[in-house]
This record gives sequence, structure tokens and C-alpha cells, in this order.
Amino acid sequence: MTFNPYSRDPHRFGTEAFYASLGRAFVAMCAVVPVLFAIEALDVWLNAGFDAGAGIIPRHLEGLDGVFFGPFLHHGWDHLYGNSVPLILLGTFVLAAGARRFLYSTLVIIVVSGLGVWFTGSPQSIVVGASGVVFGYLGLLLMRGIVERTWWNLAVVFLVGLLYGWQLLGVLPTDELISWQGHLFGLLGGMLAAVLFRRRRPRDDPYRSESTLTLP
Repeated sequence: MTFNPYSRDPHRFGTEAFYASLGRAFVAMCAVVPVLFAIEALDVWLNAGFDAGAGIIPRHLEGLDGVFFGPFLHHGWDHLYGNSVPLILLGTFVLAAGARRFLYSTLVIIVVSGLGVWFTGSPQSIVVGASGVVFGYLGLLLMRGIVERTWWNLAVVFLVGLLYGWQLLGVLPTDELISWQGHLFGLLGGMLAAVLFRRRRPRDDPYRSESTLTLP
């Protein structure tokens, strides 16, 4: 009997373990988005003004905590709907590479994106939304495909580019109602996270050859 010892490697594209990891990641991301909807529903129901109280207010100390709270808040349902699908899609592929790397990378993206907004945004604005994280995941997958030579990551970015390529204009100051700073710094934060938490391969990396184990 011939057995491929790498068929259970969840990082190897095309293996059963890879697809299983991808499926679990998709379910997990589908569970995250309802939490965002619950927060928005609670804000609307209580008329609590979460956006003003917990959003990022650039260059104001009272708005610095929004770096961590802002990504969980949205300015209305349309804003939330617009972020939900790309968040699930991109988050699935980021999470499939490992829960620990996903959490660390997301934290880096949130901090870099949030601080970028806080330092460079308009002091008269309040910034909320998960779009910085979305752009961060996009940058992470792009850079991960380069530094780890995982071409399927680049293929994912290409696919997302076909579906949401027009949104990349969000890294440019085209609309005063859109925080292009959050998008730009999120993208950069994702690229940084891909380098910091890259998966290093040993010299005898099994990915370089298709070894098999033969059993009697």
C-alpha cells in the first residue's frame, strides 16, 4: 500500500486536511459576522451611540480606545453588509493557515490600521468599521503568497480582486466619508503580519518533492 505522509498536512494545497481546515475556517468566520450584526442591532435598539462612544477619534486621547473597538462597529446596516462578505471570504483563507497566526495577524492589522487612522485622520471625524481588517487580510494573503511561495494565496487575492477590485480604490483619498487611511494602513499592517508570522520551511521541506511511503 502506498501512503503519502504529507496528505494530512493542512498547509499543503489539495490535501484532504487542507480542505478540512478550509471548511472549519469558513464555519468559524460565518460565526463571527453574526456577532457584528448583533452589536449593530443592539446599538440601534438601545440607541446607544456606540459609534461615537467607541469609535476612533483621530488625535484625541478619548478616541484612542477606538483602535480596538472601532473594527466591531459600523455606521449603519449598509456599511456592515458591505464588509461582511469580503470579511468571510478573506478571513477564511487567513484562518485556514492556523488559528494562532490568525489571531496574532488580526491583532497586528487592527493596531496598525487603527493607529494609522488615529495619527493621520481628520480630528473632526469618527471612524468605525471592519474594512481596515478586510484590507489587512488582503495585504496579508498577497504578501504571504510572496514570502512563503504559496501560490494559492496569490490565486485567492486574484479572485478577490476580480470580485472586489474596485474597492481597492479605497486606499486613495477619493471620498471624504470613507477612511482611506484605515484601508491603506490595514493593507500595510497585513503585509507586515505576513512577514512577522511567516511559516518558515526547513531545508528538507517535503513540499519540494512528492515523497511516498510504501507499506507491505
